[in-house]
Amino acid sequence: MLDSFDAAAVRRWCAHGLDALRRHQREIDDLNVYPVPDGDTGTNLVLTFDAALKALSGQDGDRPLTLAARGALLGARGNSGVIVAQMLRALADTLPAEAGGRAFAGALGHAADAAYRAVAAPVEGTVLSVARAAADAAERAGSDDLATVVRHAADGAARALERTPEQLPALARAGVVDAGGRGLCVLLDALAEIVTGEAPERTPHAGAQKQPQQAQRPAREHGIGEAFAYEVQYLLEAPDEAVAPLKEKLARLGDSLAVVGTGDGTWNVHVHVDAIGPAIEAGVEAGRPYRIDVTRFEDQLEQRERATVVLCAGDGLARIFAAEGAHVVTTPSPAEILGAIRASGAGQIVVLPNDKDAAAVAATAAAEARAAGKQVAVVPTRSPVQALAALAVRDPQRRFEDDVIEMAEASGACRYAEVTVAARAALTVAGPCQPGDVIALIDGEVALIGADTASVCRDLIDRLLGAGGELVTLLTGEGATEALVEELGAHVAGRWPFVEVNVYEGGQPHYPLLVGVE
Repeated sequence: MLDSFDAAAVRRWCAHGLDALRRHQREIDDLNVYPVPDGDTGTNLVLTFDAALKALSGQDGDRPLTLAARGALLGARGNSGVIVAQMLRALADTLPAEAGGRAFAGALGHAADAAYRAVAAPVEGTVLSVARAAADAAERAGSDDLATVVRHAADGAARALERTPEQLPALARAGVVDAGGRGLCVLLDALAEIVTGEAPERTPHAGAQKQPQQAQRPAREHGIGEAFAYEVQYLLEAPDEAVAPLKEKLARLGDSLAVVGTGDGTWNVHVHVDAIGPAIEAGVEAGRPYRIDVTRFEDQLEQRERATVVLCAGDGLARIFAAEGAHVVTTPSPAEILGAIRASGAGQIVVLPNDKDAAAVAATAAAEARAAGKQVAVVPTRSPVQALAALAVRDPQRRFEDDVIEMAEASGACRYAEVTVAARAALTVAGPCQPGDVIALIDGEVALIGADTASVCRDLIDRLLGAGGELVTLLTGEGATEALVEELGAHVAGRWPFVEVNVYEGGQPHYPLLVGVE
């Protein structure tokens, strides 16, 4: 149990709070129905707190909360992320280096005030109400014992969260509590666990019942305006006196307006609008906007539920898979794969590793994502041609588990082969090979050895089709010429007239040709 909120406690809270947000990320996303059902509040809070923790990396000193707050403000995403970042800044500005219970309660009150000031049109029944209730409960504790105050704050926030449907009819209609408020409760519970050594027991909150998009979208509350099409967010370098006119202009353009500053002339601007250009132009008039991010809410509604992450090497392959709507990873590390999973914004993700050695790496990343609340499955594809077969049978209308099975069956039914050049002498199941020999591998085993690429490729296709097949997919890589592709196409047309051939420029290194037969 901690007696004071010091530098070490700050660092532990940032790390533990981020872990907690990741565990509850999908739950919070599913709660999100206000002001639009974009389902990204949990994701935005994770990204915001991740930026706070990264700001602490490799940095020493006795004011880590200041560093974390600046990192959060510069990396804040979404309305709730901006509000939570502003609360961190208020805590950093008011807390002494070692704070007891009374000092923490006072700072939490300043943080709640700052949250309300960050929003142009505060609405009760949101994260603002939860922040105010936490601060009031901390003050009512009337104690200098940090554990007592933090526990009261977390409990007060939890009670306020339960009341949010009574304050916002949109939440009551969807049968949920406020998503941003739930995120703040997760952070306060994480703090309580750090300070007291015990995790508070809370009742899980179910997400909004899934309905068609039009039915799922709640009516806007009276006085808040119409639902807007875009979320615009950017960082802005501007003097303090330019901010008030900026807020007035943006308030006329849309709603969900939040403008918060780091204290050194940098501001994080967030607004929902229909007209993107004027929102950015207002920033240009006020100062220098940068890191501009625009999100169309309909895109989020269409894409957030399910996504595919594909590992590949080669610019052509990356373009092919991106055109299929997949998120592409070219560096097969757990961190890169996990980053793509998070960036997808989806709650259900299929990972296609396309290499037997990368399968274990993908499994590691998937396990981390599951711990953060994502539903992730790895379909053990061993070649990009198998990934194309899997992507061809995706159906977002199916249950996720059934879709994964269909993709796995399609990839497994696709026999794959590779043509490359031997780098050294070796004894293979097809006989000895020498450096420079052209070799063909079927399902990972050397099947053919020759001196001429074209003849080895022809023999390879014949062997594969000899066992049956209706579709041949050819992915050309480094070393493949147009003449080779034309020769192989003519060979299949003459020898196997009822077989369809698809040719794609994959650009993969080391393998002039990848072949798939379905």
